[in-house]
Amino acid sequence: MSQPLMPKATAVWLVENTALTFEQVADFCGLHVLEVKGIADGDVAQGIKGMDPVASGQLSRAEIERCQNDPTARLQASESKYKLPPIAPRKGPRYTPVSRRQDRPDAIAWLLRNHPELTDAQISKLVGTTKPTIQSVRDRSHWNSANIKPVDPVTLGLCTQIELDAAVQKAARKAERERKKAGKVAGTGETLLPASETTAPEAAPEPEPAPEEEEEARKKNYNADSVFASLKDVKIEDESEE
Repeated sequence: MSQPLMPKATAVWLVENTALTFEQVADFCGLHVLEVKGIADGDVAQGIKGMDPVASGQLSRAEIERCQNDPTARLQASESKYKLPPIAPRKGPRYTPVSRRQDRPDAIAWLLRNHPELTDAQISKLVGTTKPTIQSVRDRSHWNSANIKPVDPVTLGLCTQIELDAAVQKAARKAERERKKAGKVAGTGETLLPASETTAPEAAPEPEPAPEEEEEARKKNYNADSVFASLKDVKIEDESEE
């Protein structure tokens, strides 16, 4: 399903003027559910004026009412009278509006604190900054370090929640591959024993009997048969000597 022309502005209008669920609005606008919740709370898309998708012909009033009555339903965009060419994804650094550029150090500080697995290249792509700026925020050599406060870049409008989640998942997969590779190089890939074997209590060795206990046991083993057998052996030895 194609997204509306102005996803955030459309989401703002739907949140303010309909009873649709966050999931329905997020699915139609191509946003993350947390972004829609942030719009409802006033934390995201501040200052963005809502755009009516019904007036622009992207959605019908009957479709909105159908989904309001069924929270499990999903909005279906109206068929456009005009065939618009698909928008190719733009390559290169992200463009950051002038009004948001002073917020980039705060977003960088938040990413460095909450997602240290992200590389400088990923952070640069998310918030539209440069690697020297990231390094200056990391080592607190930035000219405005005293006033930098970590703030979620999604809240600041520098990236979407979907883009942030995708970058974090990609960094986590890369870290897992590097960990497995390091384990194979070190030769510790298949040498770990199961926890049941390493944590099982060792059997205590049996204590050696004391000399007094050995003597007592030897006396208890004496009986009539053993005495007569020993006397018989002595008699046989005496006869053989004669």
